[in-house]
Amino acid sequence: MTGNQTTARPAAPAGGGVPARGTAPGKDAGSAAGAGSAAEAVRPRSAGRGTGVLTLGRAVALPVRRASVLAALATTLLLLAAAVATLSMGRLGVPLAELPTALLGGAEGKEEFVIERLRGPRLVVAIGTGAALGLSGTLFQTVTRNPLGSPDVIGLAAGAGAGAAAAALFLPGVLPVPLGALAGAVLAMLLVYVSTGTGFRSPGRLIVAGIGVAAIAAAFTQYVVYVVERDAATVLTAYVNGSLEARDWDHAATIWLVLLLVVPAAGLIGRRLDIIEMGDELASGLGAEPRNTRVAAVVLSVVLSAAAVSVAGPIAYIALTAPQIARRLTRAAGAHLTLSALVGALLLVLADLAAQQLPTPRTLPVGVYTMALGGVYLGYLLIREWRRKTL
Repeated sequence: MTGNQTTARPAAPAGGGVPARGTAPGKDAGSAAGAGSAAEAVRPRSAGRGTGVLTLGRAVALPVRRASVLAALATTLLLLAAAVATLSMGRLGVPLAELPTALLGGAEGKEEFVIERLRGPRLVVAIGTGAALGLSGTLFQTVTRNPLGSPDVIGLAAGAGAGAAAAALFLPGVLPVPLGALAGAVLAMLLVYVSTGTGFRSPGRLIVAGIGVAAIAAAFTQYVVYVVERDAATVLTAYVNGSLEARDWDHAATIWLVLLLVVPAAGLIGRRLDIIEMGDELASGLGAEPRNTRVAAVVLSVVLSAAAVSVAGPIAYIALTAPQIARRLTRAAGAHLTLSALVGALLLVLADLAAQQLPTPRTLPVGVYTMALGGVYLGYLLIREWRRKTL
């Protein structure tokens, strides 16, 4: 070819790829594309700078962000350090040199008592409960598109606590405490939803309705505390403030069984949750089914909240703060399911470590510490949202 003559080149494939060398256009190129799609299904697909999507077959697509992975690894290391401190600190702690042997089944005497009965179950329950609360919070905040849309702020935790107290007092041996907590959480959610008149669309109404429902649930719980016998009232008072004392392996089995069932279900809707944050119209166009996704997320959030309350009481503000910390660690929008669960677990283990080791005249329930710190953060969020005129 000479002069100004040019030749037309074949258009690149829609996906931005280039035909493999030696592959002719047409049928063979389509075969190569099919092979590429098959390989793509088992490795992360690029979804932007620093972001990918891990696809597991056709049903599950999990967002994978580099910042989220690094933050999750760092949080996991901190969680392991906090767990070691929980088992080794204090007068009854297992010495660090003996801790690996004790954890592998070689504990005897005092070490066996600490690992098997005193601190081991308590630690496992704390990790599971914190993870459940963190995951519950991020599901609910994503659905409401509101940092204040947390299960403990809108009364779900208080409702679950009232349901658990009612099951323990009025139906002992008939209605299991976890089911009572679930019933209380569902009832609280329905009351909040109906009271707002706009569902979850108005942050201000959501908070006001949640405060009202939480007050009613707290009043009922206090009534239960006063009518039971003194010994039972002492235990129940610690429970309604959120406590990890006297937890055993049955409590650990309960919370981890719920996590085992709910976490895969949350993974199934993880990609859709990220999409619906862009708006319902776009989400519908992309096949995210906003209404069904929201219903599924709310149901999973309620189940997680009820399970956490059933084993540890209504521990305040972990569900509120964990998702916000996860977002700030990654500086990215999205649900951050895994990271929120890890941050929730870390926060609760650290709060419980403080409850066990701080020199107070009397051991305080872990919920007192989370309430003190979370209350300050809630005040900050209220001021910020008010200044943004989103309330």
